[in-house]
Amino acid sequence: MSKQIELIVEGMTCASCAAHVEQALERLPGVADAHVPGWESKRAIVTLGSEVDPSALVSAVEEAGYRARLAPQHDNQPSAEGATIMVIGGGSAGFAAAIKASELGAHVLLVNDGPIGGTCVNVGCVPSKALIRAMEQYHRAGEHPFRGVHTSKGALNWAQVVAHKDELVAELRQAKYLDVLAAYPTITYVEGRARLLGENRVAIGDTTYTPDAIILATGASPWIPPIPGLADAPVLTSTTAMAMRTLPRSLIVLGANAVGLEQAQIFARAGVPVTVVELMPRIAPFEDETISAALQEALEQEGLLFETSFETEKVVSTPGRVTLHAKDGRQVSAEYVLVATGRRPNTDGLGLEDAGVERGKRGEVIVDETLRTTNPYVYAAGDITGRDMFVYVAAYAGALAAENALTGAGKVYRTDYIPRVTFTDPQIASAGLTEAQARAQGYTVHVSELSMAHVPRALAARDTRGLVKLVADANTDRLLGAHILAPEAGDIIQIAALALKLGLTVSEIRETLFPYLTNAEAIKLAAIAFEKDVEALSCCAG
Repeated sequence: MSKQIELIVEGMTCASCAAHVEQALERLPGVADAHVPGWESKRAIVTLGSEVDPSALVSAVEEAGYRARLAPQHDNQPSAEGATIMVIGGGSAGFAAAIKASELGAHVLLVNDGPIGGTCVNVGCVPSKALIRAMEQYHRAGEHPFRGVHTSKGALNWAQVVAHKDELVAELRQAKYLDVLAAYPTITYVEGRARLLGENRVAIGDTTYTPDAIILATGASPWIPPIPGLADAPVLTSTTAMAMRTLPRSLIVLGANAVGLEQAQIFARAGVPVTVVELMPRIAPFEDETISAALQEALEQEGLLFETSFETEKVVSTPGRVTLHAKDGRQVSAEYVLVATGRRPNTDGLGLEDAGVERGKRGEVIVDETLRTTNPYVYAAGDITGRDMFVYVAAYAGALAAENALTGAGKVYRTDYIPRVTFTDPQIASAGLTEAQARAQGYTVHVSELSMAHVPRALAARDTRGLVKLVADANTDRLLGAHILAPEAGDIIQIAALALKLGLTVSEIRETLFPYLTNAEAIKLAAIAFEKDVEALSCCAG
């Protein structure tokens, strides 16, 4: 019967190092297979076909020029029944991990330091989308796309808007987190701060625990860049900005990615003069370039101002005023600056160094493709890993980490089709590769761009803002990416995400029935536009 032994390997710096280690191990008699799950993991998993002295494995790696030691060996049973697992963090990743572990039959200790529910329900998705929708209603009241229909904005009571948002947050925190715990008697919830002590030992206060597995899911927090003068300025983050009961007189938003753009439009639609400052040459810099340009044009029509390629050299504050100075001499001033320059994982104080859990340059926990850290007892999921910071991805990762930790399933964390949405109006929704990314990866690219002006639903709604861009492999016809700018684009993108997950071709999308007079039909029309001029089609001939 084959047996697996795990090694901790120090000194690997690239994929070639990983291959070198694998080759050194596989040359040993009795070794059936050797696998390094990414050089960053610092691990080698060796499958033995016959009995081998473990010290020989260590020697083989060291002779190849690397440092090695045997990892603590613990058996992952095929069933988690009766096992114990500690989940550190009470947000979406932590709750998903705890629930999955409970369903597998494990006893779960869910440890949380701070408001239950994490970022999404408290200071992220829920409150921001509530404010976005409120300000969309307010903005629409002043628009008149239909003849004979006249509406007006009326007065805006910002304090009541924020209070209503806070009520929703409290309701969902209770219903979706606190009440959910009652349905899982094998989950014990503990408020406190956990610290790893090494191997599978964890301290909470004066008590030390030794669970069979540990999952880190402590999330991330807004990051303030070390720009001279910024720490002394009247700084807001998305968290503090959404808590203000009085609107600022003017606002600079530093950072033009999803959070920055969403917050900028919220306050602009509430009547606040807003300037968005971005270090990169364009807004939404990680989206397709065509989408970024179209969104900026739409937001500029609402009065937002943009300063791109703005490298802030210093920040100067005077009473009631803050000024950002760029290296090229440009200056931007407002009452407040809202910093939306990204988030950093909450890893300080967790004892990661003592536990042998490696961190990256931004403090993120390094994991392999199964979400296992460099400590074989410890897995990590969600924003603490510094990747794919979306609540639904965190939940997926939490459940995956729990199953892998408890059963040894070895399921791989898959990210190639993850849909992402920026909830501006119009929204950005994307999945898969951009045109530039596809070309960089060596694909022969075929692209289709369709204006929403060709979508019957958009015409009927008198709102033709935006476009759909599909990216395909010209050799295989397989869809590689989809990028949408449109009202409610987030409701459309899932079609493309499924197509990417299933490896569908453009022809297969084109041959699929889509309901007429829906915005989702834009995906099919864009697929048709690869080979036909949609202007020459009847409105319902798709």
